[in-house]
Parts: sequence; C-alpha cells; structure tokens
Amino acid sequence: MMSEFKKQVEGFATKAIHVEQETDSWSGKQVVQPIVTTTIIRQEEPDSFLPHHYGRTSNTTRSLLEKCLASLDNGNYCLAFSSGQAAAASVTSILASGDHVLCAEGIYSGAPDILKSLEDKGIRFESVDFTDLNNVRQGIKTNTRMIWMESITNPLLNVLDIEGVCEIAHSHPNVVVVVDNTFLTSYYQRPLELGADIVLYSLSKYLSGHSDLIMGAIVLNDPEIYARLKYVQQTHGAISSPFDCYQAQRSLKTLAVRMKQHGKSAYKIAQFLSTHPAIEKVLHPALPSHPQHHLALKQSYGHSGIISFYVKGGYKNTRKFLLALRIIMLCGSLGGVESVASIPAFWWADGKNLDQLATLGITSNFVRLSVGLEDCNDLIRDLERALNLSQTTGLTILRDGVSCVEYIYSRCMCAVKQRTSNEYSVLLQKVIRYGLFH
Repeated sequence: MMSEFKKQVEGFATKAIHVEQETDSWSGKQVVQPIVTTTIIRQEEPDSFLPHHYGRTSNTTRSLLEKCLASLDNGNYCLAFSSGQAAAASVTSILASGDHVLCAEGIYSGAPDILKSLEDKGIRFESVDFTDLNNVRQGIKTNTRMIWMESITNPLLNVLDIEGVCEIAHSHPNVVVVVDNTFLTSYYQRPLELGADIVLYSLSKYLSGHSDLIMGAIVLNDPEIYARLKYVQQTHGAISSPFDCYQAQRSLKTLAVRMKQHGKSAYKIAQFLSTHPAIEKVLHPALPSHPQHHLALKQSYGHSGIISFYVKGGYKNTRKFLLALRIIMLCGSLGGVESVASIPAFWWADGKNLDQLATLGITSNFVRLSVGLEDCNDLIRDLERALNLSQTTGLTILRDGVSCVEYIYSRCMCAVKQRTSNEYSVLLQKVIRYGLFH
C-alpha cells in the first residue's frame, strides 16, 4: 500500500473545469470557450483603450488560461509564455549586474544554461546540494537575489525542502525563491503555500499532457514582481498563441484525473522494478527506500508518473533494454499520455561533461521513465520482457523491440509447423527459449 501523502483539498478538479470557463466570461454564451485570434480591437475613442487592445500585450484566450492557472496554485497572478525556457529567462530579467543566484544542484539543465548566459552581464550563479539545508545557509551571499530550485529534481528525483529553503532565503533581504513545479504540477504540490515567491512551469509536460504544444507559465502573489514580469512579457513578446492557450485550457479540465492515474500506475511500476533482478536501484518518492521519502509525504499531495532507475550491466545492457521496449517509446520528454523513457545523460551532455554528470549519479545506465496512461499491466509486461532481454548475452535487438532470437524463433516455428513433427517443435521451442531467457 502506498504511503500517505498530504490529503488533497477538495475542489481542485472543479476549479480546473470551471474557473473563468463560465459563459459569462465571454459574449455569445457558448459552453466551450471561443478562441480569440484577433490581434487588434476597435477603439471607441482615440484616447481610450479596451483591456485587450493588442494581441501581443494581452489576449482574451490567454487571459482566461492565466486566471485558471493562478487559481490552481492558489496564486494571485499568472503569466503564460511561449515556452518553459522563455518563462525562465523572463524571470531572470528582474536580476541586475552584481547579483548572485544560488541554484540547486542536479536540476534540469535548461535553468543553469540560462543562468550561465547571464555571466557576461555581471550576474553570477553557483549550484549546491539543496538536500542539505546547511549548504543553502552557507551558499547565500550578501548579493544573493534569487534562489532557483525544483519541487523534485529532474531527473534524480531528489525531494527538496521548499519550506525550509524559503525560510532561510526570506531571512535575508530581497531574496526571491523560484520553484520549478513542472514534475508535480499544482495537483500534487503548490509551492506558494510553502513560501515560494514564483512558481515556474513547462506546460508542455503534465499540464497540457498530450505532447502537442510548447508553452510555459509562472504563478506568483507579489504585485510588484508581477508588474515587472508582465512588462517583460509584453515588451519581449515571448507570448503563447491563442490556439495553444485554448489547448492548454482544455487539458486542464482533465488534469486531476490524469495525474491520479499517472501517479497510481507509476507507483505500481516502481514496486515492480524494485523487485526485478536486472535493476540496481529505483528512485520514487513514495517508496520507503527513497532518501527523502518522509519529506515527500510531508510537503506533497502525491507523486506524478516519473520514475528513475539504474539498469544492471552499464550502458550496453541499458541500450538493449530501451531498444527492446515495444509500448514504451524511446523519447526525451515526459508528462504525456504515452509512456516514454530516455537516458538523461545523453540529452544533457555536450560531449564534455559526461564525467561531471556521473558524479551526480546521472550515468549512462540511468533511465528516466515517464509513465503514461496506458493499461498499467501492459506496461509492466513490456518492462519485464525488455529487462529480461537486456541481461541476455550475445543478443541483438532489431527495430520495434524485436530481438534476433525472437525473429529467428518466429520464422522457425512457421517452418516447423509445416515440415516437422510436433516433438521436434517442442524441442526447438525449449532451445530457443533457453537462449532467450538465460
């Protein structure tokens, strides 16, 4: 039985469906919100403007999405951007030359890449291990103006003490805490409730959940920071399109049921992987073996569909495992209805820092699995078969997860059934199966 996370507050799914989706929010009384694509609005007077007067500065469809996203995080404001990276880069615009950023170690590489690009402007950053709060205390300098972290790190799934970090940060003047909550979404965690100043999302993942749009967003409470970032959104033009906003809004209506199923299936699969002999180690916050298990239970309402694990036999066997999968796709993203798996080390390495990633535990036999919405038992069978094949010596995997042995076996069976006796067929099956599984 899964350990007890915080009890989810009632009403989340209702807000996701109904906030800013009542027919009074637009003219025409349509039950499904219309997509407003116009870039210009007619003025009634030369010196007066309606709230949505130009598509770059504001748009009705985008505004409705932003209000709904803010409500799901119990925040006051939200800004939607053209991508998660655009949202992250916009957040850094509140920094000035001479500022220092303290960043959690082992997070999604896109954030450090953005922070590194600011060094020419006199903004410095450093990464430390946030699983030890003493590192946070010691890492803050007199010029620290921002702390950057994830609710749960990508891809190592370290659970970071958001409340503890915020308490330390806010004991210093003018320090803003940014929490990337992409992995858990507002359904499983709401960082503003734990003291965060800005919550960052890649909507391309769970919030949209269908692998068909690129978008980012930030949610916050502070009106001054909101005004500054709204100005950046308008002037830089890193806005999301009306159609993408509509797609995201529609996806939010099923967020609660999707996240429940992602979480349920991922926990069952994590339990299975923990017992398989081809697996060295499984990382999932709901498992008692996870190093921050109790912290996860304390600050989260559950966990999403992300599991990380190490395959025995190094990269050679890990590659065989990934190529042998039939339902689960080899793909670098996450959070969609389809299950995907990847080796993060190859996505993040630039050809020079594989050794550095390995020191963090991101090795070539380290796999990140995003569990989708397929039947869970089908996924377990797919994983079991591929893991068994991964440990077989001298085995070559053909495309679509078919091994040479399986291919030869299927061809031989066709010939055997037509030309030889049943006794020989049984013997051949035993020989092939022994070579396949041992």
